[in-house]
Amino acid sequence: MAKGIKKIGVIGAGQMGSGIAHVCALAGYNVYLVDVGKEQLAKAKATIENNLGRQVRKRTIQAKDRSAALKRIKTGLKYDGLKNCDLVIEAATEDEQVKKDIYKQLCPLLKPSAILASNTSSISITRMAAHTDRPERYVGMHFMNPAPLMELVELIRGIATDETTYRCCREFVEKLGKKPVNAEDFPAFIVNRILLPMINEAIYTLYEGVGSVEAIDIAMKLGTHHPMGPLELADFIGLDVCLAIMNVLHEGLADSKYRPCPLLVKYVEAGWLGRKTERGFYDYSGDKPVPTR
Repeated sequence: MAKGIKKIGVIGAGQMGSGIAHVCALAGYNVYLVDVGKEQLAKAKATIENNLGRQVRKRTIQAKDRSAALKRIKTGLKYDGLKNCDLVIEAATEDEQVKKDIYKQLCPLLKPSAILASNTSSISITRMAAHTDRPERYVGMHFMNPAPLMELVELIRGIATDETTYRCCREFVEKLGKKPVNAEDFPAFIVNRILLPMINEAIYTLYEGVGSVEAIDIAMKLGTHHPMGPLELADFIGLDVCLAIMNVLHEGLADSKYRPCPLLVKYVEAGWLGRKTERGFYDYSGDKPVPTR
């Protein structure tokens, strides 16, 4: 079934969108990457080129693979380039209204057979599908960050998603060299349902003075063999994304254990979003990250 997928559209050229475009192009698919800003598209292409180059240096791919993948990626500012896509993956910011606004503009342009997927990390697939003209051909396809390196993709069916669409997307994910796992359509799915409360609890641990930023991250890295400490990981994910997911969990499950830590809220209000703003729980403006608390 995935044989019918030839051209992929990716909406959003941020960290996730550029990573998904990278993975799809490397797997042999033609990709149209769209974003609202020229600067973001240029940044995305540079990131993809650099990351493919790193894979060549590490000998995980050959130089010819890098060149071929780059040629398969086209970019643009308008949704018109998505008209002939067989699968469109929306990787916009984790804001439900933003995603719905995109679908309103996008759906009239897509061919009837096209599948629409969202890379959302937490929002209801059933609810968003209802705002499209093809709920039976809508699915959650949640890539992990960074997409070129992480092996897992969560596949989430909405209540209206048909079996053919789901099976086609599963085969497609396998063709990318990823491992698909089925997740039911509950807030934050599997990975973030487990991961984000842990990060939120680490922020509470900082907020309550149990440990410093450095102490908390060292404790988790050395005490549990996590490759990154939870506060370092929060900065990598983006504190705005962490807050958005915690809000989805808190509102969707109505359980006080998912209440976002006030310190997380304060950092986001300050615009301290982590690596992408060079300031979060660490300051990244110098040669070495320095804790901000």
